[in-house]
Amino acid sequence: MADIEAPPLADQLCFDLYAASRAVTAAYRPTLAALGLTYPQYLVLIVLWERDSCTVREIADRLRLDHGTLTPLLRRMEFGGLIARHRDHTDERFVVVSLSSKGDELRRHGDRIQCDMKAAMGLSEQEFTDLQVTLRALTARVSGEE
Repeated sequence: MADIEAPPLADQLCFDLYAASRAVTAAYRPTLAALGLTYPQYLVLIVLWERDSCTVREIADRLRLDHGTLTPLLRRMEFGGLIARHRDHTDERFVVVSLSSKGDELRRHGDRIQCDMKAAMGLSEQEFTDLQVTLRALTARVSGEE
C-alpha cells in the first residue's frame, strides 16, 4: 500500500457534480416520461424550439454532444415523429433537423417543466441564477472557452 493517501470521495468535486447531474436528470424523468420523452430528446427539442430548424452540427455544438451520440438519438426522434431530417438544399454535406408538428406541440409544456424542476430543486430565483452563472463559468474554464 502506498504511503500517499488519495483524497476521499467526500472531497471530490467531480463526484458532487456527477451526483447532482444524475439527481437533476432523475427529477426530470417522470415529467418527461409522461410526454414520451427522454432527457436527451428534451434537450434537442429545446434547441429546436429556439430555432425551429438547424443542422446536426449546430445541435451537437449547443448540447456538447458528439455526432456518434447525437445521430442515433435523432434517428429515434424522427422515428417517433418528433423531428424531420433532410439534406441541406444549398450544401448537401449538412443534415438539417426540423420540428414536426408533434415536436412543436410539446413546446406548450416547456414552461411547466421548467417551473416543476425549479420547484423540485428548492432554489430561490437568485440561487437558481447564481448556480447557472457558476456552472457556466466552470464549464467555460474547464473547456478552455474562457
